[in-house]
Amino acid sequence: MSKLKLYRKRIIPAECILLEDDEILYQDREVIVTRWNTIRPKKTLHHGYSCYFMERGYKVSKFYDHDGKLISWYCDIIDSAYDESENAWTFTDLLVDVIVYPDGFVRVVDLDELADAARDGLLTDEQMQLALRRTDKLLSVIYKGAFGKLQKYIEERELHAGDT
Repeated sequence: MSKLKLYRKRIIPAECILLEDDEILYQDREVIVTRWNTIRPKKTLHHGYSCYFMERGYKVSKFYDHDGKLISWYCDIIDSAYDESENAWTFTDLLVDVIVYPDGFVRVVDLDELADAARDGLLTDEQMQLALRRTDKLLSVIYKGAFGKLQKYIEERELHAGDT
């Protein structure tokens, strides 16, 4: 079987990118954990780790700056599709994001993009419903104090990787 490929598909802007430089640190039937550097250089964001929760419909990422300082935990609401013939996962960003800052502050962003995409016919009704339901479930996990259960997937791999 060929090496597992990961694709990031965006609705706004419309693009699909092979994440060829992301290092897969762990995978099973429920999650994939990766380590990566930013694709496009950013002022603060430099590198991080991501855990894709395929069935739950979100990707939890740990963002670091150029000095290795934690910026935030960034959660993308996603839809996942596996292509067995190519051994490839495509993760479609459903626009809504939840950011958890080191001090515990939680922020939901890009709801305006979700509304614009729905208005412009860029999302199906099913995708809109998935985005809202998955955001609600993720926020419930966070508000119940159970976000650590999601973070542990990254933190365990990060310890084995030996750096931040």
